[in-house]
Amino acid sequence: MEALQIFVAIFILALASPLTFASDPSPLQDFCVAINDPKGSVFVNGKFCKDAKLAKADDFYFSGLHTLGISMVRIDYAPNGGLNPPHTHPRASEILVVLEGTLHVGFVTSNPDNRLISKVLYPGDVFVFPVGLIHFQYNIGNTYAVAFAGLSSENPGVITIANAVFGSNPSINADIFAKAFNLDRKMVKNLQSKF
Repeated sequence: MEALQIFVAIFILALASPLTFASDPSPLQDFCVAINDPKGSVFVNGKFCKDAKLAKADDFYFSGLHTLGISMVRIDYAPNGGLNPPHTHPRASEILVVLEGTLHVGFVTSNPDNRLISKVLYPGDVFVFPVGLIHFQYNIGNTYAVAFAGLSSENPGVITIANAVFGSNPSINADIFAKAFNLDRKMVKNLQSKF
């Protein structure tokens, strides 16, 4: 009987193990330098790629990231309150490096704690936002702030919370938000009209 239980446990673990190794699919080629001209190119993951034999070092800035399982973005924040509003990346963790300015950044842990983890960052500081968690960046300085963000997927996705909630198409019934957020129905309709 004990041997049967061990066999069943191993069988269940074997079935579940592929789920623990989920990640972006392996690339079909070494790299893809995305181009707009389909002539003489290869089509990979929704992009036309330059013939690999014609690639040069100058190609490996942002467009050279395609098919490598990562993405990157430069973010410029306006002085006195420039904001990258609360959002989430459902398929990637994010690492943020501040080059200029002062940013208040943070993320909220998942239910049931919903704990805010935040920090003020200065030039040279780095902060990591775990995959799928709602996070933000806010410029608390009186000058422009500049940061680079790297994401652990070439297709991280982005869901801006306010846009998704109040700007859905078609609109979510205002009564639902009135109850969920303890708001007046008129206030909800007003918010929905702004998106």
